Amino acid sequence: MQNLNHLDVKGKRVLVRVDYNVPVKDGVVQDDTRVTASLPTLRALQAAGARNIILMSHFGRPKNGPEDKYSLKPVAPVLEQVLGQPVTFIGGTADSDDTLAAVQALPEGAVALLENVRFSAGEEKNDADLNEKFARLGDAFVLDAFGSAHRAHSSVSGVAGKLPHAAGTLLQTEVDALGKLLDGAERPYVVIIGGAKVSDKLLVIENLLPTVDRMLIGGGMAYTFVKAQGGKIGRSIHEDDFLDKARELLGKYGDKIVLPTDTLAGDAFSADANTRVVPTSDIPDDWEGMDIGPASQAAFTAALKGAKTVFWNGPMGVFEFEKFASGTNAIAKAVADLGTDTYSVIGGGDSVSAINRSGQADRVSHISTGGGASLELLEGKALPGVEAMK
Repeated sequence: MQNLNHLDVKGKRVLVRVDYNVPVKDGVVQDDTRVTASLPTLRALQAAGARNIILMSHFGRPKNGPEDKYSLKPVAPVLEQVLGQPVTFIGGTADSDDTLAAVQALPEGAVALLENVRFSAGEEKNDADLNEKFARLGDAFVLDAFGSAHRAHSSVSGVAGKLPHAAGTLLQTEVDALGKLLDGAERPYVVIIGGAKVSDKLLVIENLLPTVDRMLIGGGMAYTFVKAQGGKIGRSIHEDDFLDKARELLGKYGDKIVLPTDTLAGDAFSADANTRVVPTSDIPDDWEGMDIGPASQAAFTAALKGAKTVFWNGPMGVFEFEKFASGTNAIAKAVADLGTDTYSVIGGGDSVSAINRSGQADRVSHISTGGGASLELLEGKALPGVEAMK
């Protein structure tokens, strides 16, 4: 990819696609991690003499054009605080003539945040006319939204074809960090996969299994594999459509796949459910698996010992319920305890939340902001945003 060193921005308006799709409650941003993550790129552009920085992002999934609840306006004061300078919020749709006039009227050195790009018709269709209208807003384009790099949208890859462009610091860091999991990862290489469904991560599992030494499978998806082995899983979440695929993977890579042997089961999907530890292959009919059990936590922790490369995506149970967070927290600690001799990457929203809540975030090598983009890269797919930066 072309990086910021390849882009002349001195005296120019730079249009920057960021990922400010942050949690907002009652008009207040609850977590500024993604805003803070964009600072290295913004600082670099300022240091390189950019006249203006024009920021664009999506927020949520509006279906009917502009909606107040999907406005990016609450993000502007947060950006002001972390950037340490005033930020001009430009309302209206980002492709309007009024927005263009407001951008052109900005004084030198000003930073502006545009309204949600998904308020503009055609954004998610990579509309050619919209690409042109976005391109009017800048003299150069920087993509720094790794979390959206897997989408062929106007503000991601479309406008890149209309302006001199480069990858921002965050995008470059993410691609480099995740690329180490695909090419020449130091061994032993251990992957931990969790979450609810096999179907969500099947391509990642299939792409990584030939290259790893061990794959630890927890969360709801483990019960599909256990049922495929003939186990009794009670009311645990599983996918019957993927039983054959699970059997195929177990037959081919059974020496690498590690499944939980015991389960913390609940008698209801509830934060205050009654619980009991049972064998994962013998869960009572009216109970469901909610977390990996203590023996599995110990086994997974032991399987991580000595690993030189680790990738973790997905919780081990229903970690949003305190009763069922123990397995996920144990994995977070085990990965963090591997220390600096291990290259450890955490990917996916729930995994990132788990590592942050555990207080272990500063003890891992890289925490990806990508979610879906991280998974698609590890599936071996070409990401439209990344391809557009080449």
